[in-house]
Amino acid sequence: MANGDFEEFVVANGGSGWLSSWLPLWCPTSMPLLKEAEERVLKRIASPHSKQHVLISGGNKIWTLIFSQTFSSKTPLVLLHGFGGGVGLWALNFEELCQNRSVYAFDLLGFGRSSRPQFQIDAEKAENQFVEAIEEWRLKMGLEKMILLGHNLGGFLATAFTLKYPSRVSHLILVEPWGFPERPSNADEHRPVPVWIKAVGAMLSPFNPLAGLRLAGPFGLSLVQRLRPDFKRKYSSMFDDNTMAEYIYHCNVQSPRSPAPLDCWDWDAKEEAFSTAGKREVFLSGETAFRNMTIPFGWAQRPMLQRIDQMHPDTPITVICGARSCIDGNSGRIIQSLRPNSYVKTVVIRGAGHYVYADQSEDFNQKVLEICNSVD
Repeated sequence: MANGDFEEFVVANGGSGWLSSWLPLWCPTSMPLLKEAEERVLKRIASPHSKQHVLISGGNKIWTLIFSQTFSSKTPLVLLHGFGGGVGLWALNFEELCQNRSVYAFDLLGFGRSSRPQFQIDAEKAENQFVEAIEEWRLKMGLEKMILLGHNLGGFLATAFTLKYPSRVSHLILVEPWGFPERPSNADEHRPVPVWIKAVGAMLSPFNPLAGLRLAGPFGLSLVQRLRPDFKRKYSSMFDDNTMAEYIYHCNVQSPRSPAPLDCWDWDAKEEAFSTAGKREVFLSGETAFRNMTIPFGWAQRPMLQRIDQMHPDTPITVICGARSCIDGNSGRIIQSLRPNSYVKTVVIRGAGHYVYADQSEDFNQKVLEICNSVD
């Protein structure tokens, strides 16, 4: 299959055949288990909040947390998580951020407890579907303007949204954003990639980014705990067990797509649909849409720095970076050079890595509050 994804066919909800019925048993997860894991996280949040699915077009639902300050006239703060995340990852931030203004957080379409809809395979079209889902969500929530904060993929999508709907964003906050620089033509020379990594990357490139975690089956949770022990440390002030690892695990091992639009075993049709020359389109969800928005190894097909200069000049941007992050921290400086007559500020938080909001939550919360107070 050209650009095919075997996992999408055999693990898809509603798929047929013995393998698709066996894999759910092999991978011990479900939406109820994700809900249970999330509730264990959120019960540690003392501030009153509500939870709901917000219905948008196509019958899709956006899972939303609302910390409402009914009598506050301040511009609400909206939080967009990164790739593989969900609303629970903001657990260390809600209490501080919602003291004087309403705070909203939702699972991006295709992730967490939101719907896994049909996304188009084209990178630009998939990006636009994410953006339109955010706009539909905003309309349903009745938010005239918002302070929009996005981490990682959420930063990329928050920027794409602001480019299209500048009048709806009072301040754009980018936290360790993904997808801004373009892939250098000599990237391998400056950061040589070992041959074995290239080989593994080539082997896995047709598959969803999280396929390996699902294929680990009942060993997946222990794999998360082993590979990311830092998450237990990051949230140790709230939990002394593996609550966060379990939440992250269940967020990331759900089926990546809705029922296949083509018969599961119609390989000729699959081949035609995945072919770039074919006239038919395959619709993909969440992480698969993200995969199709990237090029090896993890660079954006449509880098944001190529179009950030098109943003409305009155839109202020703050970029928040971790001093110890492995992500390129030059995006803020480049954005400033591309928008010389607009407000652009870079904030570096000492002792923080890529997950700034969890690594140094107190400093992060303070910086975000300062930004919000500058708005109103």
